[in-house]
Amino acid sequence: MNGAAIQAERERLFAEHEGLIHRPNEPELESNGWFRRYRYPVLTAAHTPLFWRYDLDPATNPFFMERLGINGVFNVGAMEWNGNVVLMARVEGVDRKSFFAVAESANGIDGFRFWDYPVVMPETTDPETNVYDMRLTAHQDGWIYGLFCAERKDAAAPAGDLSSAVAQCGIARTHDLKTWERLDDLRTPSAQQRNCVLHAEFVGGKYAFYTRPQDSFIEAGSGGGIGWGLAASMEHAEIEGETIMDRREYHTVNEVKNGIGPAPIKTKQGWLHLAHGVRNTAAGLRYVLYCFLCELDQPWKVIAKPGGYLLAPKDDERVGDVSNVVFSNGWVRRGEQVLIYYGASDTRTNVAETTVDRLLDYVVNTPPDPLRSAACVQQRIALIERNLRLRGALLR
Repeated sequence: MNGAAIQAERERLFAEHEGLIHRPNEPELESNGWFRRYRYPVLTAAHTPLFWRYDLDPATNPFFMERLGINGVFNVGAMEWNGNVVLMARVEGVDRKSFFAVAESANGIDGFRFWDYPVVMPETTDPETNVYDMRLTAHQDGWIYGLFCAERKDAAAPAGDLSSAVAQCGIARTHDLKTWERLDDLRTPSAQQRNCVLHAEFVGGKYAFYTRPQDSFIEAGSGGGIGWGLAASMEHAEIEGETIMDRREYHTVNEVKNGIGPAPIKTKQGWLHLAHGVRNTAAGLRYVLYCFLCELDQPWKVIAKPGGYLLAPKDDERVGDVSNVVFSNGWVRRGEQVLIYYGASDTRTNVAETTVDRLLDYVVNTPPDPLRSAACVQQRIALIERNLRLRGALLR
């Protein structure tokens, strides 16, 4: 390519990139009243800055090729920041390694632009191979904490086994989302930990964690579900005993695995949780999102849990690197508005919009899962009979 052609290609790519960032998002018309999806993903690989991917120097890149490609942007932590919304994105390179990067938007629905540099996350004395899926918590102690999966090769794996891994909860903290202090990984009685979340307030003077105990990297094994535990400090956080607060159940949306998404939202009726549930299908695992509510004074005590899922993969959300998956580790409350950010099939990040009152109504007034087909039929018949009586009264 000659200089003029390279310049034209560069200008085209930058114009397309700016057009993508400035593209208005559109709410979808279809809604069941729980939330409303938006048409376009808020973050994709194409949203990452061109200067992260291309060498812009014609002397060292005469064909204007990507040098460090991006495969996907998904599973974001989220919070309000200086009046805007920031997403702590999992950015996965084409080399399969993930890193964290911050994207910011004024309205939280479109216009997300990445900060110039990815997050530089300090390593521990036992460096991990991969980091991902950070939950952000602005804690009562004044720090912003990031809890994420720190993945290392399983040193006990047989020779030639290059897939076995060990996952633990990495912990770091910051005041500005740019400079991070790395703390010790969380210690628990469980062999492995995934999807750990820090509660935003002290509980009995201690730091409270939501955990997901696992026997191995993929399978929960004897891990009963979403755990709860307390630690005396964050610098050397250790939980001596985990209590299962939301148990896995046979033939439900969370029979295989479940885990807390973002830190819960404090409401007048209790702590509102968003979680993911995993079940087996003939085509493989299916990930969905569900909600439940816990007592204000006893945040580990579930007081309301609707049956089934809140949000499941739909249309092109079903297709990606790990298909048939929605996963959330970030939501933002802005007044009564709630923005739910979710990864779609480990490829892109989408957003759905709702309100605190809608979510509370959904959680409190939607019937729980009765766990048997016959009981489910009776539950539905009760709804039908009430509606038919009401219809008859309305027609008289």
